[in-house]
Amino acid sequence: MRDEQPFVLDPTSADHHAEDRALRARGAATPVDILGVTAWSVSDPALLKHLLTRPYVSKDARAHWPAFAETAATWPLALWVAVDNMFTAYGGDHRRLRRLIAPALSPRRVADLAPVVEELVTGLLDELDDLPAGETVDLRERLAYPLPIAVIGRMLGLTSAQLSGLRSVVDRVFSTTLTADEAAENTATLYRLLDELIAAKRASPGDDMTSFLIATRDEEGDGGALSESELRGTLVLMISAGYETTVNVVDQAITSLLTDPEQPAHVRAGRCDWNDIVEETLRFEPSLKHLPLRVALQDIPLPDGRTIRAGEAILPSYAAANRHPDWHGEDADRFDATRPSKEHLAFGHGVHFCLGAPLARLEVATVLRALFDRFPHIRLAVPADELRPLPSLISNGHVALPVHLRPSA
Repeated sequence: MRDEQPFVLDPTSADHHAEDRALRARGAATPVDILGVTAWSVSDPALLKHLLTRPYVSKDARAHWPAFAETAATWPLALWVAVDNMFTAYGGDHRRLRRLIAPALSPRRVADLAPVVEELVTGLLDELDDLPAGETVDLRERLAYPLPIAVIGRMLGLTSAQLSGLRSVVDRVFSTTLTADEAAENTATLYRLLDELIAAKRASPGDDMTSFLIATRDEEGDGGALSESELRGTLVLMISAGYETTVNVVDQAITSLLTDPEQPAHVRAGRCDWNDIVEETLRFEPSLKHLPLRVALQDIPLPDGRTIRAGEAILPSYAAANRHPDWHGEDADRFDATRPSKEHLAFGHGVHFCLGAPLARLEVATVLRALFDRFPHIRLAVPADELRPLPSLISNGHVALPVHLRPSA
């Protein structure tokens, strides 16, 4: 990798589709510069799935990345490799932490949340229904955000004030335009808010996941199932992954449906259903474009003769992989909810596959069905090419999603 000039990823992600095409053109894997750190971007789906299931690829950068110490001190994305939770865990530690969280996201628990999601969606749409005809509405702010935030708030037992305080901080975790100092300050604020939350829940526990995690930590002690650092880190993961990714899927699904009216027509005609729309959205515009980082524990030969050396960083590039023509044909760049195979890597692959996938799918399908039933004449308020992407090479959404819900009076 030292002899090959890395492809510099745009931190603002102004045109991630062009970048994805460029990555695929450079081979199954290629060196990239991600905010000053060199890593192997993997955009070939077959190679990526292979690497994501191999024990010689680790997510524990602290233990296995030789560049960790010097990088974490100055890299704006340090939190992504330094946070202490199952996202960055490897082997037995990952299995232990995953077992703790899995019951909260079991199929039965998710099924129990279905009426809660329905109730929340109905309430949000009632608020939108009261707006004057022809008014421009930002659906990212008025629908895509509040639904998953409310759901994760109920699961974790967070008050509206706690959620409000955490939202802006968590949003900045996904930003890739912060300086190293700004990112470090944001991380410090995030941990301060979480420490305040933990203290409040210790003093007054409830029937929620936060209280459960705290009890697990306190009852087991230092030699038990959850360290204090893992407690904070697990809350970071559940709050951030619990809403930011779902916000983007709702945003991108609505955008795709309003850009191509044939797609909701497919649903109305029975050629596909809302679950098909969700899966095609996850393939077409996954909520996370790139996800830092993994580390090679041994030399890994690539199909073209190059080698990922032991200790080098690996960057799964999910958005580029999802549209690879070897996987979905020459029309991979077209949104088509009726395509026979909508396989994707939006939730990852292997042992780190996202535990929250069933809940995210439930939320997105519910909100899409209800939105298009309530507002069958909904349309974008601006041309699709004027929608501004989030300034992030990680998070894949829009700054705003302005729509007209119904024709002007």
